[in-house]
Amino acid sequence: MFSDTLLTELHRVGVLAVVTVEDAASGVATAQALLTGGISIMELTLRTPHALDVVRAVVDEVPAMRVGVGTILTPQQAEAAHLAGAAFGVAPGMNPRTVQAAQQLGLPFAPGVCTPSDIELALELGCKLMKFFPSEPCGGLAYLRVVAAPFLHLGVKFLPLGGLNVGNAEAYLQEPCVQALGGSWLAPKELIQAKDW
Repeated sequence: MFSDTLLTELHRVGVLAVVTVEDAASGVATAQALLTGGISIMELTLRTPHALDVVRAVVDEVPAMRVGVGTILTPQQAEAAHLAGAAFGVAPGMNPRTVQAAQQLGLPFAPGVCTPSDIELALELGCKLMKFFPSEPCGGLAYLRVVAAPFLHLGVKFLPLGGLNVGNAEAYLQEPCVQALGGSWLAPKELIQAKDW
């Protein structure tokens, strides 16, 4: 579902910024600051009332930023993210209905997985890029290596999120099955609220 171009960009950038923003102006300023810092892919979460307005504003005003939408929990949210211009979608869990809705829309989608059963279900639906969530609470990189091993020959790749930071990012990025990381530490809510770009 993810194009080779998008997969290559994810791997090149290494870390996509996971951002929760309250208003469009802050979303645009955050995207511009991230670009200045060398991060050209972000995941805007659907955790605020105006999240889709933020997505639309960043897509329109910061065209160099590749904007994904996270915390997609329902087929309706997948459709709304697609209509807002999202380049891809991400979910915390493996909901078959949501994955299928994204596929029907042509929205590249990474469902959340944590167990072998989650991975098998995602594979059955054609997903090869999966969000490993919550990474550190699930057992971290050691657990990911073990749980991914039976599936690596199928070309599965992971986006670890949850508990990642500058201290453990390098180890994850060196793992062959990791496409990129998701990191909320790149744009902390406190700095966004303080408008400390």
